[in-house]
Order: sequence, then structure tokens, then C-alpha cells
Amino acid sequence: QVQLVESGGGLVQAGDSLTLSCAASGRTFIGLPMGWFRQAPGKRREFVAAINWNGGSTTYADSVKGRFTISRDNAKNTVYLQINSLQPEDTAVYYCAARARVALGIALTAPEYDYWGQGTQVSVSS
Repeated sequence: QVQLVESGGGLVQAGDSLTLSCAASGRTFIGLPMGWFRQAPGKRREFVAAINWNGGSTTYADSVKGRFTISRDNAKNTVYLQINSLQPEDTAVYYCAARARVALGIALTAPEYDYWGQGTQVSVSS
């Protein structure tokens, strides 16, 4: 089992930046592909970004390319999501997720992830 805890969310103004963190515990975190998703009120959970086992490969949703950066520090068992130029449409609960095995690689859909955090709220005022 892997436990994931997100932090770093909050209420910000449009144009601000935030860095979300996802701390992992439990079985070894090193090597697990990780992802970030978000869910706005009344909308489906959507893919935001994903990263492979060592950070050498990343992928992003088209809607966030250029503003979001996913990274990881395996020594700290932590994945990060840096968000720049926040916009009101970025308001959502942000979730991190982990896949169960290194060999599975990066994934873009929620059902492909095995472990989820409880989420952290990001609210952006205009």
C-alpha cells in the first residue's frame, strides 16, 4: 500500500503561483509513476500531469502546458506540481495518484492509477 498526502493548496489571486506537494509513505515510492489530477465543482476529474519513475519523462494536459510543471524528489518521497499564472478556471481540488508498479509507465487516465490522496483545494479569485 502507498499512502499519499497532498498539501500546498489555498486561496490565491489570478496571476499568482503555487507549488503543490504530494508526500508518499508506505511501500517504496521510488520508481512508481505518479500523476496529478483535478476536479472542479460539477465536473469530472481530469488529468493534469504525469511523471515517470525518475523524472526523466513528463506529460501534461494541453490546457496546462507552459504553466504547470511536475517534478519529483525520490529521496524525499515527494512529487510536486508547480502552477504559474493561476487563473480562475484552475479552481479545483487537486489530487495526486500513484501507479502500483514501475513497469506500468506514465498514464493519463484515472482508472490506470492505483493509489490516491485526499486532495488539496486550490481556489483562484479574479
